[in-house]
Amino acid sequence: MEFAQKLEEYAQLIVNAGINAAADRYVTITCPVIAADFGCKIAEKCYKKGVKDVIMLYVDENFARVRYENVSVQTIGDIPAWQAERRNFYAREGCCNIAIIADDPEIFTGIDGEKLQTAAVAAHKAYKEFYDIMDKGGVRWTIVAYPNVKWAEKIFPALRGADAVNALWEKIFTAVRVGAGNAFDQWSAHDAVLKARAKKMNDYAFSYLHYTNALGTDLKVGLVKNHIWAGGSETDSDGVVYFPNMPTEEIFTMPDKDRVDGVVYSAMPLVYQGSIIDKFHIRFKNGRAEAFGAEKGEDILAAILNTDEGSRHLGEAALIPYESPISQMHILFYETLFDENASCHLALGDCYPNTVAGGESMTREALSAVGGNHSVNHVDFMIGTADTNIDGVQEDGTVIPVFRNGNFVF
Repeated sequence: MEFAQKLEEYAQLIVNAGINAAADRYVTITCPVIAADFGCKIAEKCYKKGVKDVIMLYVDENFARVRYENVSVQTIGDIPAWQAERRNFYAREGCCNIAIIADDPEIFTGIDGEKLQTAAVAAHKAYKEFYDIMDKGGVRWTIVAYPNVKWAEKIFPALRGADAVNALWEKIFTAVRVGAGNAFDQWSAHDAVLKARAKKMNDYAFSYLHYTNALGTDLKVGLVKNHIWAGGSETDSDGVVYFPNMPTEEIFTMPDKDRVDGVVYSAMPLVYQGSIIDKFHIRFKNGRAEAFGAEKGEDILAAILNTDEGSRHLGEAALIPYESPISQMHILFYETLFDENASCHLALGDCYPNTVAGGESMTREALSAVGGNHSVNHVDFMIGTADTNIDGVQEDGTVIPVFRNGNFVF
């Protein structure tokens, strides 16, 4: 299949499977300016599906850096009401949302961490209505990727310019199962595999998971009672199936925010808001991150953990076999959308309500009472290695192997 055909299949997959676009729905697209042509291609396919309208929200990371360098922390934290209402309005209307990422992994290196965290907190507060509706299944959404030259050159340092971009395109197409002309069918089959893994874990109903590996990780992660393992496609409040992440290889669930003990070491660098955190560890006691260190980006890690109390606790535990297709590419993407699908990971911050029975209808207080975590952050970091072992421990103390040497036992 030629490149142009692959691009068409990718765009069609995003519309048909990613958001499962339907007639009379708004579609909002957050689109980097460098991906404008691709955004228009997606928009055209949305209109052909009969959507009510497409709202294109262009972003420019180069301007964002200039802004961070020149405005005050106070200004960064001030999001005008009209800007917040623009996004919240479409959520109330039950929109579908597409986020295209095309980032330079180090675009914000050297930017004041306080500014970055202030912006994150301000956005969470301003768009809270949007996120609340999304969490309750009122918005179908997906995140997809588009190459950026600096991103591509970071991954492939021996290549420059168009050669690097073309190499990254091929990796993206492979990761999202595009190129054979039957991407939708491949995603359906892949979804069935993820659902089977999740069912197996749900049937075990573990009390906690015990992670160990040669990096030094020795961590016990308690799981909330009646937790649910999810993965692959999700279903919105109208019963419509969609895929939030493209690619995706994970199954995930809700940790108990107060039952995490031990130490965990990062398996890959973490790119956070245009900065890199590498070779870091976090020590937990009674669910709380009490100590940490990093060889690179320790100040950024500190800013994450100090955002709010919830940022010191876990909101997600995800399992991905070391033999996943993305892992087997043996490259570091410097982008969480891909790297989290190459390695088991945990997330600091907010939990997903749909990963505990009845969670989507619970109040914030009720969710917290069962062990769910709340935060303005949700930061995934990768911990899985080729020698990672995970044991599941049931309420009666029965120990069942889940991972051996980086992969599922079952």
